[in-house]
Amino acid sequence: MVVGAFVAALLGVLAAAPAQAAGYRYWSFWDRDGSKWAYASQGPSTARPEDGAVQGFRFSVSEDSQDSAKPRGAAADFAAVCAKTPAEDGRKRIALVIDFGTPGDAPEGETPPKPRTACARIADDATSADALAAVAKPLRYDSNALLCAIADYPKSGCGEQVAGNGESERKPERTPATSKDASKDASKKESDSGGPSVGLIAGVAAIALLGGAALWQARRRRG
Repeated sequence: MVVGAFVAALLGVLAAAPAQAAGYRYWSFWDRDGSKWAYASQGPSTARPEDGAVQGFRFSVSEDSQDSAKPRGAAADFAAVCAKTPAEDGRKRIALVIDFGTPGDAPEGETPPKPRTACARIADDATSADALAAVAKPLRYDSNALLCAIADYPKSGCGEQVAGNGESERKPERTPATSKDASKDASKKESDSGGPSVGLIAGVAAIALLGGAALWQARRRRG
């Protein structure tokens, strides 16, 4: 009977353990660093790339910038993307890779377009957002200037939290979709991870001690 109570209490604590952290469905923003993609340190509305830069956008469900999906495809070379867009004085050319993600990342009822590349020729002082607007309209932003849709995809939603079953739950107050929040994502990932919390470990230890004491008292009485 004592053992049964102990097991029941232990199962109760385990049932209260936090579930695997949910992800967010959003557009992430990337810079091409040599042959690799690097998560952008600025948002597209403030970044001012130099002529010849290669930048990428990827729509996916990710927990934060640490596990965010990179743009796919090998066609991320400036010379290849901008081969048919001649240079002009006073303007710069930016190669863009736009990856609309997989069907598994898509909101319910939507189908992602195929990934595409484009060469934006814009003013020398223009931002990455200007480059994107030059080649992939219509764009959609929320009231906090968060990029929600590129080329009208997706048609609804913006940085919403996604449950483990892939269904949208709610839009969080802050999402990892803006690159300026990337430095905070790592700590968020640690606190939201599916591993046991300190409280869970302490609770299990306390129950184990109580259970051991109860067994000792029972044996002493029988003796």
